[in-house]
Amino acid sequence: MDFLRPAGWEEALAAKAEHPTAVPIAGGTDVMVEINFDHRRPEYLLDLNRVTDLYEWEVGEDSVRLGASVPYTRIMEDLRAELPGLALASHTVASPQIRNRGGVGGNLGTASPAGDAHPALLAAGAQVEAESVRGSRLIPIDEFYTGVKRNALAPDELIRAVHIKKADGPQQYSKVGTRNAMVIAVCAFGLALHPATRTVRTGIGSAAPTPVRAKTAEEFLNAALEEGGFWDNGRIITPSVAKRFADLCSAACNPIDDVRGTASYRRHAVGVMARRTLTWTWESYRGARRGTEGAA
Repeated sequence: MDFLRPAGWEEALAAKAEHPTAVPIAGGTDVMVEINFDHRRPEYLLDLNRVTDLYEWEVGEDSVRLGASVPYTRIMEDLRAELPGLALASHTVASPQIRNRGGVGGNLGTASPAGDAHPALLAAGAQVEAESVRGSRLIPIDEFYTGVKRNALAPDELIRAVHIKKADGPQQYSKVGTRNAMVIAVCAFGLALHPATRTVRTGIGSAAPTPVRAKTAEEFLNAALEEGGFWDNGRIITPSVAKRFADLCSAACNPIDDVRGTASYRRHAVGVMARRTLTWTWESYRGARRGTEGAA
């Protein structure tokens, strides 16, 4: 196994172009596990730790450009207001040591359906900034996952950053694991309210071959909120609406039985998380709305 260690981004792109099979490594929290257990033996490892651009982020007027290697700890501490769903997901990642090393770029590159960041990125409507010596492009998160541990990157492309819209409403994240920490998700669920567009987005992890959205559930809830005037009147969502939303989220799953849980349990758990996160986010929305009306 050869070790490539570029000093900067342009050198990294050149190395990836010359060695398309090279596996990028930054935090190494996924790659090193596979290598240590001899599940993977790449011909080249492309060490990106000296590429300082990947550890930077920019907060714009409408979105955050998050470098691929920004550690989860920084997201939790510095971007909680702008990216609340991703910050909550970051809290569930492994241990403090791994949160200090791992970043969203690694989750995306590995594209495991159990990656903790995926549901939050789907719910927020992120875009992945991919680049090669041929140029750069933005890949919508809905088009990024192409199969089990497969993504839309070309062989010579690297992930430079993720563009995520700043939260304009409450966001939540929930994860089921076989213990409280240092655990791969049995299943996970992300939910984001977008009052500016009067829409809701979801993200489901570890309950299908890829991370997915519950699009039928979103369409149902968007229609129910609009028809009932909920965005304007701030009423509590009725139990029948919440239950139907949860059932549709469960139906969006296509899980498997494995050592962490059964398919039927995953479907059930996703429904429970969907109902709970909807309740939590809507209560936050109602509270913020009451506060705005009181201030006026």
